[in-house]
Amino acid sequence: MSVNIEASWKAVLSQEFEKPYFTKLTAKVKDCYTQNKGAVFPKGCEIFRAFELCTFPNTKVVIIGQDPYPTRGHAHGLSFSVNDEVKPFPKSLNNIFKEIADDLGKPVPENGNLVRWARQGVLLLNTVLTVEEGKPDSHKGLGWEIFTDRVIERLSSEKEYVVFLLWGAKAAVKEQWIDSSKHLVLKSVHPSPLSAYRGFFGCKHFSQANSYLRGNQLPSIEW
Repeated sequence: MSVNIEASWKAVLSQEFEKPYFTKLTAKVKDCYTQNKGAVFPKGCEIFRAFELCTFPNTKVVIIGQDPYPTRGHAHGLSFSVNDEVKPFPKSLNNIFKEIADDLGKPVPENGNLVRWARQGVLLLNTVLTVEEGKPDSHKGLGWEIFTDRVIERLSSEKEYVVFLLWGAKAAVKEQWIDSSKHLVLKSVHPSPLSAYRGFFGCKHFSQANSYLRGNQLPSIEW
């Protein structure tokens, strides 16, 4: 099956695209976009945007989210990220910026567009890559979870010294695919307002990630 994804990822995942589950997933997702025109997010051309902006060789950090924001105009293919004009920031993203400010002393940025992270080697990967408007988790179980399992498994097996940030229960499930003997796994509760005060605030994941990268002769991230 021909999938429009960045070349280095296409090479790594080519066998995945030939598997029956992925054929079924593609058909279901195409049907959803056709039947719910303009009400499935992100735009079809942005489903694999995280991979386009952060190539396989360049991936240094992986931040695993749940599924895209179900609010119109928010999702654009990167976990936790929103388009430039979105104000106020989604609450989880706002809490991420608060933790960065506390951890690294950096001011809250003017926009919530995390393309600037992706271009430095941060793969902003949701466990499910599409969603219907106003219906969180609506594409759960279509097959995206299998695909993102394989993405993480390949990163773990073929690379070294990647930092995996697992926030919340859905992200934590992915730990089974990560070899912690050659990567750094940092876990906490989700940054949502319902849980951030139970361990996300004060986790200092951003400074820990940079310290690990520098310790392995890799460039740190300008968060």
